[in-house]
Amino acid sequence: MPMRRVQSASGFTLIEMIVTLTIFGILVALTVPAMQTWMRNAQIRSVAEALQNGVRLAQAESLRRSRQVVFALTNNSTPETGTFTATDNGSYWAIMTVPAMTDGSEANPAGRFVEAGILSTTVQVTGPGAICFNSVGRLVANNAPGVAGANCTAPTVGAPPKFNYSVTAPGGGTPYVLQVQVGLGGQVHICDPHQTLSNQNPYGCAP
Repeated sequence: MPMRRVQSASGFTLIEMIVTLTIFGILVALTVPAMQTWMRNAQIRSVAEALQNGVRLAQAESLRRSRQVVFALTNNSTPETGTFTATDNGSYWAIMTVPAMTDGSEANPAGRFVEAGILSTTVQVTGPGAICFNSVGRLVANNAPGVAGANCTAPTVGAPPKFNYSVTAPGGGTPYVLQVQVGLGGQVHICDPHQTLSNQNPYGCAP
C-alpha cells in the first residue's frame, strides 16, 4: 500500500504571537501621543477660527448698521438672552449693538442682541472681555457699551496697536498656541506667536 504523507498544520507559534503583539503594542504606544497632539491642535485651530469669525461678524455689523457694536466674551452659556456679563477669557462670545444716545433721534435707542456662539469649555481663550467697533469698523474705547462688566479700551500693545487673544489647550509636550490679533484699524488675523509676520511668512504674528 502507498504510504500517506502527514501534512503539518500551519499557523503561528506562541513565540511568533508574542513578538507580533509586542511590536503592535510598541506601535500603538508611539501613535497614541501623536494622535492626541493632532486632535488637541485641531481643537485649538477650530476655536481660533470661531473666535476670528465672531470678531469679524461684529465688525461687519458695525459697518452694516453704521453704529458702535460690542464683541464680548462671557461664561454665560445662554448669551442669546441678551443678559450676560462680559468676562475676560470667557468660553462663549456674544455681539450686541451699543445703545445710542437718547436724544429722540432713534425710535429704539437700546442696544440689541446680534448673535452669539460657543468657543470651547476645554480649550483656553485668553483675552479682553470686550472690544468695541465704531461705525467705520475700527476699534474704539467705550467704558459703558451697554453690556454688564464690559469696558472697551483702546489697544496699546505693538505698533500699530492691537489686542491679542491667545488660544491654547492643556496637554503634554510643547504647547500649541494660536493668536487672534485685532488691530486698531480693524484688521483681524490668526497667527502663530512662535513665528514672526513677514512678507515671506503670513502665518506669523505681528510684534
